[in-house]
Amino acid sequence: MSTTSNPAQPAGGSRAEAEVVDLVSQLIRFDTSNTGDLATTRGERDCAMWVAARLEEAGYTTEYVESGAPGRGNVFARLPGADPSRGALLLHGHLDVVPAEPADWSVHPFSGAVENGYVWGRGAVDMKDMVGMMLAVARRFKAENIVPPRDLVFAFLADEEAGGTYGSHWLVRHRPDLFDGITEAVGEVGGFSLTVPRRDGGERRLYLVETAEKGLGWMRLTAKGRAGHGSFLHEDNAVTVLAQAVARLGTHTFPLVLTESVAEFLAAVAEETGLDFDPASPDLDGTLAKLGSIARIVGATLRDTANPTMLDAGYKANVIPQTAQAVVDCRILPGRRAEFERAVDDLIGPDVTREWITDLDSYETTFDGDLVEAMNAAILAHDPLGRTVPYMLSGGTDAKAFAKLGIRCFGFAPLQLPPELDFAALFHGVDERVPVDALRFGTRVMEHFLLHA
Repeated sequence: MSTTSNPAQPAGGSRAEAEVVDLVSQLIRFDTSNTGDLATTRGERDCAMWVAARLEEAGYTTEYVESGAPGRGNVFARLPGADPSRGALLLHGHLDVVPAEPADWSVHPFSGAVENGYVWGRGAVDMKDMVGMMLAVARRFKAENIVPPRDLVFAFLADEEAGGTYGSHWLVRHRPDLFDGITEAVGEVGGFSLTVPRRDGGERRLYLVETAEKGLGWMRLTAKGRAGHGSFLHEDNAVTVLAQAVARLGTHTFPLVLTESVAEFLAAVAEETGLDFDPASPDLDGTLAKLGSIARIVGATLRDTANPTMLDAGYKANVIPQTAQAVVDCRILPGRRAEFERAVDDLIGPDVTREWITDLDSYETTFDGDLVEAMNAAILAHDPLGRTVPYMLSGGTDAKAFAKLGIRCFGFAPLQLPPELDFAALFHGVDERVPVDALRFGTRVMEHFLLHA
């Protein structure tokens, strides 16, 4: 599959629409793989400096900030708006990506190949697509002296894929001045289309605006026993105690809870499709499955989850270890923290201790207000038959950090997607890619949105 740095550009589009595909392709070529280890994470500084240079070309004054560790680069730029008395709007995107194994891919994951109507590579949807759209729109507005109604702050961030320790959370703690005057924020994993069958036989594109995120917590479980020879009888084996606790927790189904965001999403889908998402139905999962790939995300927002991901015990085959540990990936619905912890304690039992090694709060806001109206108007201006609906993300974003400053956060990276594309599978997946037409559509929508936000 060949790489193309300058695909044919759309006739009559803005400067931003004309260059967004090339910007995304170039961003992907920076290997910004975040391994979670400072010694092996790379590329963020080079990518951030490249972004800063593209902004400065257009006339911005940028600020480059390394957050807590060498190379963990962040870039900020502000575009003054017409009304300085209004709260500023933050647009944020992270530059790091999860690692990729080239042997598994159809193309090299850091090629930025443009082929068959897609831009290919790690980060194409998570989230160098939105970073490219932000950069394209920011460059156009500054170069053409376009003044938005309010101040816009563009932030290009490090370390989101490892929880934001050296990115958003560090910045919020150590450089809160960068966020002075910001009242609202827009980031990733929202604004993409989901095509659903209408009850009248047609189809409707729903554009999912993220208004909520589950809490993200990585929990370490520890069991201690008596060390000894592997040939003896052992009633106090830490490995056995831990394994039983992990099995109970990993196979447990937490109760179904409908938050406001999820209830509004299901009501909108039911209105369009005629499907019945009755929480009491024994086949709710089956009904959700009719929504296609998005069902995996939606299904995970109906209840808390606790998935064991790592085990660590022992150092020799014939030695019973004194300690055994496991790590569990916990995702908790808004307002459910206390109930979740009580359930975990009951499941793991008194002989296993737990501690949070990563603990990021859930977040939820309402689907209303001027900013939501501006999102809806921007979508309808470019897709008159579309409809915006709220939804909850089962994962997490940098919004968790900004919410601590009282900033109201949404996910809105608009993309009009082909109905057959398994979009959810592309996040952290092999052959990650984003449609060229979706990038251009998203750029048009973002321009409209920022001119009316």
